[in-house]
Amino acid sequence: MGSQVSKQVERRKAIHTEEKTLTDLRNSGEDYPGSDYHSSDRKNWMSELDPEKVEIKKIVWPGTHDSATNKIGIPCITRPFAQCQSLSIYQQLVMGTRVIDIRVQEDRKVCHGILVTYSMDVVIKDVKKFLSETQSEIIILEVRTEFGHDDPPEFDKYLEEQLGDYLVPQDDNVFEKSIAEVLPKRVICVWKPRKSAQAEAGSPLWSAGYLRDNWINTDLPSTKFDSNMKYLSQQQPVTSRKYFYRVENTVTPVADNPVLCVKPVTERIHGFARLFISQCFSKGYADRLQVFSTDFIDQDFVDACVGLTRARVQGRA
Repeated sequence: MGSQVSKQVERRKAIHTEEKTLTDLRNSGEDYPGSDYHSSDRKNWMSELDPEKVEIKKIVWPGTHDSATNKIGIPCITRPFAQCQSLSIYQQLVMGTRVIDIRVQEDRKVCHGILVTYSMDVVIKDVKKFLSETQSEIIILEVRTEFGHDDPPEFDKYLEEQLGDYLVPQDDNVFEKSIAEVLPKRVICVWKPRKSAQAEAGSPLWSAGYLRDNWINTDLPSTKFDSNMKYLSQQQPVTSRKYFYRVENTVTPVADNPVLCVKPVTERIHGFARLFISQCFSKGYADRLQVFSTDFIDQDFVDACVGLTRARVQGRA
């Protein structure tokens, strides 16, 4: 018992030290090209930036981690252990989110580990509602079979039927195009099954390799921050890549720590998103940043990504 208490005391010290490390680093500044920009219409921010000038490969895509968990589990009982977003998919898109991360199980219901929420139909309905209310906003919709589950039967056909003409076919040339050249197609749908066949070139869905990341499971903010930077440094610049690379500004609860609710843990890194972008510039990796995701997305996170996108479009970054 004594050793366990001692271990937790050391753990709390480590967390405090890592939070202080990032706080001290932030004192050096968080400015970068576009950091002062605030969108006047986040629902239509791609339209605001001029679809004819915004190339797909140069967008800094604001994304959400475990996007469809706003109603997961039982309120006040199991929900705090799995909820990574408080907004619906539609609300996230209206706020400016453009990359959605969905985990499904065999019956097409969204899940996070063993906890379950609404069906994929709800996600599709929200996506379609948003698309019907906008004209030039492109979405990356990532859907994967959750770890420990089997693929939903014929799920590829389901996605194709539901999203139909909105789907941008899998094509390496898309990265070189502007938003205007991709329209009227609106959804890059990346389907990541565990056992089913991957989508092939030219198909309406995109295969798993087109959206990559390097996830580490930790609740230590500076550890995650440094890991994100290390793996980003190993990527090619966005101008020469033919896939999307995601950095997730999140930390997650771990089993050997008594704090197991998502929100208080992920808040350890949540406020350092702008610092990460500014450090990318300081270290020379800013040209590699592309998809940037978070738990509990807010307007400031969206503006941080949109501002850098705008600077790229204007040739300032």
